Amino acid sequence: MNQQPVPPRRLAELPSWLLSRAAGVGAGIVGAALAAHGMRRQHFSVLHALAEQGSVSQAELGRRLGIDRSDLHTVLGDLEASALIVRTPDPRDLRRNAVAITPLGEEALGELDRAIDGAQQTLLAPLDDAERAELARLLVLLLGDSAPTPDD
Repeated sequence: MNQQPVPPRRLAELPSWLLSRAAGVGAGIVGAALAAHGMRRQHFSVLHALAEQGSVSQAELGRRLGIDRSDLHTVLGDLEASALIVRTPDPRDLRRNAVAITPLGEEALGELDRAIDGAQQTLLAPLDDAERAELARLLVLLLGDSAPTPDD
């Protein structure tokens, strides 16, 4: 039988340990939701960045998302092979590629958003609406300057 591990009491009392465990559970749920669509977290991040901020150079996209250049190249290759993005010479600097989301990419992103919303519902199922709002507020407060904002 697959038994859940039981951590030492000291660990189970630490907010940092609890946050880490919750993040791991959340990552697993979100990862499974994305995998059901043949995607990974970085694919989702790239598609959202392009949908929200428009066409951008490949280098700038990597900097914004904190994705290593070689990893980004692989992610963009995956998305381009599926016709979800297009890379073209950047008209401002022909040495660079500009990356843009395609209409098919926008459609896929809608499907992915619905899958992610479902994953969030699964993760937060034990909480009522007020508790969910409070959890989000506390996490933003805890992260302080590290918390992403709509302008990021």
